[in-house]
Amino acid sequence: MSSNHANLSIFVPHIGCPHKCSFCNQNTITGQTFIPHAKDVVETCEKALSDGVDVANTEIAFFGGSFTAIPINYMVELLETARRYVRRGFRGIRVSTRPDAINHSILSTLYRHGVSTIELGAQSMFDDVLTLNERGHTAQDVVNASRMISDYGFNLGLQMMLGLYGSTIEKDYETALKIADLEPNEVRIYPTVVLKDTKLGELYLEGKYRTYELSEAVELSARLLDLFESRGITVIKLGLHSSTDVEESMLGGIYHPAFRELCEGVRARNAMEKYVGEAKSCTFTVRPDYLSKALGHKKSNIEYFRTKGIEVTIKPDSSQAENILIKE
Repeated sequence: MSSNHANLSIFVPHIGCPHKCSFCNQNTITGQTFIPHAKDVVETCEKALSDGVDVANTEIAFFGGSFTAIPINYMVELLETARRYVRRGFRGIRVSTRPDAINHSILSTLYRHGVSTIELGAQSMFDDVLTLNERGHTAQDVVNASRMISDYGFNLGLQMMLGLYGSTIEKDYETALKIADLEPNEVRIYPTVVLKDTKLGELYLEGKYRTYELSEAVELSARLLDLFESRGITVIKLGLHSSTDVEESMLGGIYHPAFRELCEGVRARNAMEKYVGEAKSCTFTVRPDYLSKALGHKKSNIEYFRTKGIEVTIKPDSSQAENILIKE
């Protein structure tokens, strides 16, 4: 997938979900309660065309609920409308759904209507975690659906969550390994945010649930970035998008408006630590486009080494071909 890929997002709220998971307050996450129909798809796509959006690199994306669990006539209405715009140059159609809302009949319908990418909310690959969080499907459902999607030739995206009720850092890392083994084209990693009006929120307020500290989630996510990228799998999202709705409704959990930046900074810091050794000062050169990651969020990596009594200098070098930090 090219780096300039974009999604034209159309939110289809909770109407498709047969379950309400422990963590889910979909209206808060998406900021949407409006249910779109064909005319709304037309309006959204026409506006994108008039705004000069690079449609050749843009998928029309139906997010927000379990798309393949909505009534079939409604699903086809949206897909048929979107497909008209694929014929006018949009890259394709993307849908997000549940692993247990995938079968051959559904996949055949999606294929006929021009869907290019299917994202599955796996969340965890441990059945006890899935049960505790009232997901309503098993890890094997994720495996089966993923294989069918890939066999049909769709691009496969998998979503996982960190710090769910009953999970651990070790289980989350093992979930990532199992997801990587399914060979998706891309993944999304969502640290768990505890929202009002959810089962998880009740458990949190009762003191029965606590998730990771932000620093633990950042360290884990840095490892997951390394894992997925080493397998050639793109991490297209890391952390919930910055949102007033989320910030006003959250009770706790793992949230930072620059979460990915924090994780990328820790990755760079970990790479630098391999070089530093016993040195009291150290200079690194990095690719210019890697400089902000090497410095860390608000230059946190410089301060990190300073607290260890090490003065680190980081310089951009436009002749450098790789991201890897190189000690002068």
